[in-house]
Amino acid sequence: VPEGKTAPGGHELVVDYWEVIGKAPTNEESFENQFNQESSPDHLLDKRHLVIRGDRQSATLKVRHVAIKAFRDHFSDRRLIEVTPPLMVQTQVEGGATLFSLKYYGEDAFLTQSSQLYLETTLPSVGDCYCIAESFRAENAHTRRHLSQFTHCEAELAFITFDDLLDFIEDMVVSVAEKVLADPLGAEMMKQLNPNFKVPKKPFRRMPYADAIKWLNEHNIKNEKTGEPFKFGEDIPESPERRMTDTIGEPILLCKFPVEIKSFYMKRCADDRRLTESVDVLMPNVGEIVGGSMRISDLAELMEGYRREGIDPSPYYWFTDQRKYGTCEHGGFGLGIERFLAWMVDAYSVRDVCLYPRFPGRCTP
Repeated sequence: VPEGKTAPGGHELVVDYWEVIGKAPTNEESFENQFNQESSPDHLLDKRHLVIRGDRQSATLKVRHVAIKAFRDHFSDRRLIEVTPPLMVQTQVEGGATLFSLKYYGEDAFLTQSSQLYLETTLPSVGDCYCIAESFRAENAHTRRHLSQFTHCEAELAFITFDDLLDFIEDMVVSVAEKVLADPLGAEMMKQLNPNFKVPKKPFRRMPYADAIKWLNEHNIKNEKTGEPFKFGEDIPESPERRMTDTIGEPILLCKFPVEIKSFYMKRCADDRRLTESVDVLMPNVGEIVGGSMRISDLAELMEGYRREGIDPSPYYWFTDQRKYGTCEHGGFGLGIERFLAWMVDAYSVRDVCLYPRFPGRCTP
C-alpha cells in the first residue's frame, strides 16, 4: 500500500477489470442490515452463518484449526497413538444426570460424556493414546464455559505416577501454546485476536484442594449454596474457583480432591485415603480447562467405586476386565478445546470459539 495507508495484510488490490461472481441483495436485505454491534446474542446466533464471515470469527476458527493440529503434533512428538472411540454408548463417565439419551435400535443408549473408559482399554493394545472427539453433556447450564457439545481432547498414559501426570499436562499446555504462536497462520491470527497473550512459564503453581479451601475462607469467599465458609469435602463451584484463580493470576494445578466429590474411577492417595490423585488445571479469566486423575488399577477398589456411586457394574464388564486381565498404574485427562481456545484468544465465552455452539435452548442453525 502507499506510504501512510493501511490495508489487511499490508496490500491492496489494483485492477483494470472486475466481475461480480456472487451477487448479494441490497437495501433491507443487504448483508450490513443482518446484524450489528447492537444485535442481541440470540440474534447473532441465529445469523451465525453470516457472523463467521467477520474478521474476528474467521480468525478464531483459523486459530482453532492451528491449535487442534498443534495438539496432534504434540502427541505425535511424544509417540502417543490416536484412536477413534464410539460416541454412542451405554455407560456413563461423569454422572447419569448429564446424559443425552437415545434409542439405539430399540435399546437404551447415550451420547458419550467422555471417551476416557475406551481409551483405557486401548492402553494394553497400543500404549499411550489419545483422541480428539466430540463429547456431550446434558447440563442445564448457561455459564460462559459450558456447552452441550464440545470438542474433547483426551489422553491416557501407562506406567506413570501422579507427578508424571501433572508434568505431562503442564508440558502439553505450554507446548501447544508455543506451537500455535510459532505457526505463521496462528501467529498472524493471534496478533489480531489477543496480541498481549504470553505463554505461561513452567512450573505451574500446585495447590492441594485443602489449601484452596483455606484460601477461600481466608479471603472471606463463602459457599454460594450454604452462605457459610467452605468446609472440607464440599465441591468448589465455578464462581469462587474463578475468583481465586483470577486473584492469584497464574495457572493452577488444583490437586487431590476428596473421594466423595470425584468420579468412581479415580485412584485414592496412598498417604490419605480420603483423597484422590486428581487434578484440575485452572487458568485466569477462564477457570478449569483440564480435568485428570490417576485411574484405579485394583479390581476390588474399582468395585467399591461402583458401589459408592450406586452404579450397576454389569454394563461396564469390558472396563472392569481391564483390571481382571492385567493392568498397570495409569492416568489420564480431558481438555476442552473450546476452553483452551477461549483462554488463548481472550474470548468472553466458549460459545465464541466454536462453529455453531450447542447449549440449552440452542440447536440451530
